[in-house]
Amino acid sequence: MDGKEIKKELKKDIKSVDTIKKDVIEVVDYDYRKKRDVKIIIENEEFTSVCPRTGLPDFGRITIRYIPLNKIIELKSLKLYFLQYRNVGIFYEHIVNKILEDLVSLVKPKWMEVTGEFRIRGGIKTTTKTEYRKNSRE
Repeated sequence: MDGKEIKKELKKDIKSVDTIKKDVIEVVDYDYRKKRDVKIIIENEEFTSVCPRTGLPDFGRITIRYIPLNKIIELKSLKLYFLQYRNVGIFYEHIVNKILEDLVSLVKPKWMEVTGEFRIRGGIKTTTKTEYRKNSRE
């Protein structure tokens, strides 16, 4: 098998970003919403996706920081959401934006930030970050 055949073989099982379903994420009421804000930090140390160009796996850490308005993210359902990315071909920059858009649409937070820190590949480490603020673009 030559290089072109190997590359073709790696890319054959790549899924589209359209296969990711945000509806798997459950939200619950934030009971202290009338009393005080809380800053929630969620880290997924085992995030995986696939490079859409090479078909090689990408590994990284996704960190979500947010201040809820009325709802908070149920963590087991978030884990199931993240698992959907495992065979999806998607660039780092698109990962953080897709996660942010999906979570904001469900949780409607006061503020949210999604950071992706991806493992070194070819001597290059990449970190991507995007942010939402209520009323910032509404």
